[in-house]
Formats: sequence, structure tokens, C-alpha cells
Amino acid sequence: MSFTTLISANELANHDPKNLRLIDCRGRLGNPTWGQLAFAEGHIAGAVHADMDLHLAAAPNQHGRHPLPSQQTWLAQVRAWGIENQDQVVVYDDAGGSFAGRAWWMLRWLGHTNVAVLDGGLSHWTQTLTASATKPYPPSQYQATAPLTKLSSVDSVNFLSNELHKATHSSNEYLIDARAHVRFSGEQEPIDPVAGHIPGAICLPFSDNLNDQGLFKSPDELAQRFMALGLDPANADLAITMYCGSGVTAIHNILAMRIAGFGEASLYADSWSGWITDANRPVATGSD
Repeated sequence: MSFTTLISANELANHDPKNLRLIDCRGRLGNPTWGQLAFAEGHIAGAVHADMDLHLAAAPNQHGRHPLPSQQTWLAQVRAWGIENQDQVVVYDDAGGSFAGRAWWMLRWLGHTNVAVLDGGLSHWTQTLTASATKPYPPSQYQATAPLTKLSSVDSVNFLSNELHKATHSSNEYLIDARAHVRFSGEQEPIDPVAGHIPGAICLPFSDNLNDQGLFKSPDELAQRFMALGLDPANADLAITMYCGSGVTAIHNILAMRIAGFGEASLYADSWSGWITDANRPVATGSD
């Protein structure tokens, strides 16, 4: 059995270790060494560590705080970890999947189907962690195939933002912000130098995809969450663009939509931190 969205701790514990690869994605924004230190102290046996700044993002630039690395750079890293095309990859963190989701999306960016997020992360993993270094796998010859993901450029987001204000705008298109309401409205901005949101966007905080146990809500509950915005999973013309602060937690909403039975939403990877690098781009505040 292959897993393409979520895998439970019990399912992982009972999974055949053959062709299984684990990636520990723990990290803390603003503390670049935390994840590596946490991994060294204890991780699921056989895992490698994916650092947000070293592996899952390029250096900050006009595309935001966590711009995507080039596909070739990422492909080289996947090969260095020894991941093969046929492998079942499981990614995990201790932050509700907010970091692991980035690795999930990036592997799908290379066309990898069998990749899943450990539901609940380490807090639901009951087996003993190990501090022993993982024996490296031989480098692979992983072959990238057609992406399973969608990407939106800043030009397409700018066009969409303008279209969302027109009375004739199609109800098939949505721009969704995954940040908390206080950041969306501009009431608080603890990270980026400008507060607010992209005009025309809707706020849908990623944290509400989880239940009180830190697990993803059921597919039906998630579907109801998106349908409350007017989204119809049966609408083949539905076009959704997701963003957040830096292209990380927006993926949590993309994953939640996949769990809920919706099609693939597009990621605006630059997100808010990239949008505001150009002072000529419009900024909205408030709840609308």
C-alpha cells in the first residue's frame, strides 16, 4: 500500500522498511540550528534531516524569505539522500506538519507520488527515538518526472488580485492566505516589515486544519471547511492559489485540500514576504 497524503504513526510503525525513506523536517523559524540539534538528540531510526534553510529553500531574495531552490539543486539533494523513484517517503516534524508539508510538496514537485506526512508528527510516535547517526544510503540516480504540483508566478497573482475586485469576476478563482487572522488583517506582523495581505485574498489559517490532538481533521471536516468558502470539489474549473508568509504553511492548506478530495491548488511560493519586496504592489489591511 502506498501513501500519498498522510500516514498514521501506527501505519508507519507497521510499514515494510524495504523502500521506505524517512525525512525529519523539524525546525524553528529564526533559529537556524534548532532542527539539526533536535535531530541529533533523537529522531526516528533511519531518518535524515532536511533543514529549511539548507535543503528546502534558497537564500532569501526578491522571491521572499524561503524561495524555492532550483529543481536541479533539490534533485541533487534527493539523490544524495539515496531516495529512489519507487521509494515510499515519509516526512515528519513536531509542528503539525507545517514544515514537513514543504518537503511533501517539493518531492511532488519532482513527480514523486508516494510521499506522505506523518499525521500528528513526533508527538504521536510512540516508539523510542535514536540519537545514532543514520547510515547513509548510496547516492541514487533519481529521475524527476512531470510535477504533481502547480506554481503561480507573481505576475499571475497580481493579475488574479486585480480580477478579484471586478464585479464580473468568475467565482471559480480564489486567492487564499494561510496566515493567522491578526497577520492577514495587519493588526500584527511579527516577521515581515510590512503588515497586511494581498488585495482580494481570503484568510484561511492553516492551523485550523488540525484537531485538538494535533491530527489533521477528517476528510469530511476539511471538505466542509473549504466548501464554506464556496469551493466545490466537483467543479473542474476551480482554480485556487495559496500563499502564506514565505511559501511554507500555505502548503498545509494544499495538503488539506488533497485530503478533502479537492484537486491540486497552486502555490504562490514567494508569498507575502516576496510580494512586499516591490513597494509598487498593493497592500490591503482589515478583514476583507
